[in-house]
Amino acid sequence: MPPTNFVWAILSTLFCCLPLGIISIVYASKVESLYHQARYDEARNASHKAKMYAVCAAICMGVFLVVAFVGKLFDEMF
Repeated sequence: MPPTNFVWAILSTLFCCLPLGIISIVYASKVESLYHQARYDEARNASHKAKMYAVCAAICMGVFLVVAFVGKLFDEMF
């Protein structure tokens, strides 16, 4: 069975980007049921999408932090 990436989906929802994290949770919750229905390609695809959305949520949070930090630096300079 492909990894569900459910932990990463939950963590990305709580600490990063809520909308992308929720999408990741939806795909992560589909992996196991698809696998047990012998729909292996769809299960692997759902696992990949769950991971992709969790990573995108983390990247969004990273971009947000960098922009906030740079904005704070420019605010202090002027």
